[in-house]
Amino acid sequence: MTPAPPPRPTLPSAEQAGQADALRGGLVSGLIATLALLALATLAGLALAERGDVAPIALLYLGPVMFAAIRLGLRPGLGAGLLSSLVYTYFFIPPRFTLLVADPAQLITLVVLLGVALGGSHMAKRLHEQARLAEARAGRDALLAGFAGSLMAVTRAEALWAFLASEIARVFDVRVLVLAPDEGGALALVAAEPAQERADLLEMAAAQWCFDGGRATGPGGQVPTASEWLFVPVPGRGGPLAVVGVGHPEAAMPLHGPQLPLLESLLAQTGLALSRMVLEEQAHALDRVQERERLRSALLSSIGHDLRTPLTTVLGTLRALQPLSADQATALSSARAEAERLDRFVANLIDMVRIETGAIERAAEAVDLAEACDAALDHFAPGLLRGRVALAVADDLPLVMADPRLLHHCLINLIDNADRHGGPDGTIAIEGLALADGGVELAVCDQGPGVPADERERIFGLFARIEGTDRTGGTGLGLAIVKGFADAMGVAVEAGERQGGGARFVLRFPAGLVRAVPLRGVSA
Repeated sequence: MTPAPPPRPTLPSAEQAGQADALRGGLVSGLIATLALLALATLAGLALAERGDVAPIALLYLGPVMFAAIRLGLRPGLGAGLLSSLVYTYFFIPPRFTLLVADPAQLITLVVLLGVALGGSHMAKRLHEQARLAEARAGRDALLAGFAGSLMAVTRAEALWAFLASEIARVFDVRVLVLAPDEGGALALVAAEPAQERADLLEMAAAQWCFDGGRATGPGGQVPTASEWLFVPVPGRGGPLAVVGVGHPEAAMPLHGPQLPLLESLLAQTGLALSRMVLEEQAHALDRVQERERLRSALLSSIGHDLRTPLTTVLGTLRALQPLSADQATALSSARAEAERLDRFVANLIDMVRIETGAIERAAEAVDLAEACDAALDHFAPGLLRGRVALAVADDLPLVMADPRLLHHCLINLIDNADRHGGPDGTIAIEGLALADGGVELAVCDQGPGVPADERERIFGLFARIEGTDRTGGTGLGLAIVKGFADAMGVAVEAGERQGGGARFVLRFPAGLVRAVPLRGVSA
């Protein structure tokens, strides 16, 4: 489609009158110049005729004819050609000083002059059209560039809709409605020029039709409607982002000819600007999240390291103290257990920072799961859990390739989780099983209420607590650390339901991490 000049606001009557006077003045001056050139050509022809050189006289009249055709257009050009033919016939074609043509061959000169006028005017018309199209294209590009530059200064969607309504009303001299989906997905009026509070029912129906179909509806649009408003969608990557309606102040056709493509170009730029705003908001939100994560990691690291030294001293002192009575033994045992719990919490803080910063160092080696479970149980206060733990790891269970230190922390947190949520008298079962696919499964089970099926993924999140269940205590770090360390070792971890009631947390070692041994404790 050939670009056309952008629409301009209606000019005041005084300015229109000034332009009309300028056009009439240009026509009059052009006619006077044509007559002057015609007179000069005639004088030059008479001078040549006195010397007996008549042949080139007809060429002298090409100048006035071409000037009139190019400068003034088709009709003045034809008039200049006809007048030149008459003057040439009267002054130079025998019998001279009459309009009779004795030699029919002289008629060719007349036809040539008229043909030059017609060809010149046609060429001038094409040049004028090309110049007008170039000017229109430049004006359109300037309008789009200015509109795009103004959009860059808009940073909020609310301001964008108001700006769009005012700009369209200014450029096209129309009334404007902008409708965008609200939180519920229904179209709502977000801007209008001139301002109004709501749109009519017929207008809302036409706008909804435009939004659903993604096509212009109304007078001059792809889909006709009963509304006098033309609604055009604001395009987005996933479909229309909003709908813009334009209406003529006097209920006439809102847009004409090339105005609709220009409006669609403006709305396409608006859609890009809105997408840019969404991306900027997402980037800002991501920056805020990352900043919070950095602050949290720094806080966790600071707390963990600042508590580690005094806590180690406290634990060493409590372990060195010897009770002098049964009451002191009970109190000392309780204090030691709480200090060890605090020590595990601090260790979890430090481990969580290591997981998030990617500072986990792995050193895989063949590990006996029964020995790993015994070592994890020894981490707790002597005799605190031994009477409640049922360790069921088969003697012929193969070794697994794992980092002993990371696996140790995983087991400590799983056992501590079962102790806290399985009830004071509940049994903690640790089961090691060989799977049919060649893998190995190590499960830690408790007899608490368990974990709901829809929360079994979220429970491994950082600081996750499940309200309404037995999983509301603790810091919410232990299972997140189990998940992070298990992923680092290539081990799957999942939460399930224990047969007979309770929770069952499983570490599943794939077949690639299993090492079969002929005798227990002997590497293959």
